[in-house]
Amino acid sequence: MDIRIGIQNSPREIGFETSQPVAEIEKAVAAVLAGEVGYLKLGDDKGNTYIVPAATFAYIEIGTEESRRIGFVG
Repeated sequence: MDIRIGIQNSPREIGFETSQPVAEIEKAVAAVLAGEVGYLKLGDDKGNTYIVPAATFAYIEIGTEESRRIGFVG
């Protein structure tokens, strides 16, 4: 699924694909918003890790878990 993370005072967002379950991502975001954790930490399908401090976290967009179709519809 696609993830997009907005950073305060930054014109660009962080965007990547991950195979982490939606429930796991939502739990991590909820912990950041509740002040339980000082950062959001997620990983992508390529093995990269993204750590966003809670103070700079603006938004997160979570795509669907549905796999993308390949090819043309005709």
